[in-house]
Amino acid sequence: MNFFDAILVERKKIHRSKILLILFLAAIVLWVPSTFNMEMNLELQNGGPSPENNFFIQAFLLFAWFLFPAGMVVATVMLRQLEQGNNGISKMLSLPVHTAMLSLAKFIILVFLAALFILIAIGIYYLAAAFGTIVHDYNFILSPLFVIKVAAFFFLSAIPMLSVFWMLSVCIQSPIFSAGLGLASVVPSVLMINTKVWFIYPMCYPFYIITMRYLSNSQVSLFPWIPVAAAITIICLAVSCIFFGKAERR
Repeated sequence: MNFFDAILVERKKIHRSKILLILFLAAIVLWVPSTFNMEMNLELQNGGPSPENNFFIQAFLLFAWFLFPAGMVVATVMLRQLEQGNNGISKMLSLPVHTAMLSLAKFIILVFLAALFILIAIGIYYLAAAFGTIVHDYNFILSPLFVIKVAAFFFLSAIPMLSVFWMLSVCIQSPIFSAGLGLASVVPSVLMINTKVWFIYPMCYPFYIITMRYLSNSQVSLFPWIPVAAAITIICLAVSCIFFGKAERR
């Protein structure tokens, strides 16, 4: 089994789980409150963002700060637990496959789930914006180019955070403790984005990017952010590869 085959096997597994359903429901929860309160955006036009921008960015800030990281924590733990049923992890480890390759294949699936979660959220946004446009007789639909640009920056900034979540799920055997630690790590993001060392805390990256680029119109300095983010990602993935399957081999 090569690396590509391992990814295909992992992709088939998620279709039998409830991960996709959970992410879909979370995306609906994101936009439903904003949709029912769209008239508030029309009332706040004086001196602020346009109603269509305010509708999108305010909901996406909530997505960036908590809903997306929380969804990824749940997806990570569930992805890790897919092998626990019927002693599946032990069966996989008995195959002539390197454990590091299995760990990286699962991480690639996690990255795929993150991209899918963002796309689902964007898709539901357009449905909500179209609904608001019809009901309030005001165009709430933003340019797809702008929305895709926001989503692309958001996705790339989230990869280091995903590597941390994956490392926690591999190194901590208790799914409850792993999920609890992951969720707890999301909360300080609001505090970290207001410090000069925000770049050492990957869980605040998506929230920081959305806040700086699309709320305060500030430029994000790529140094030392990019080198630090790359180092954190590599270290977390290396640790995950080293410890993946060790507990089951004991």
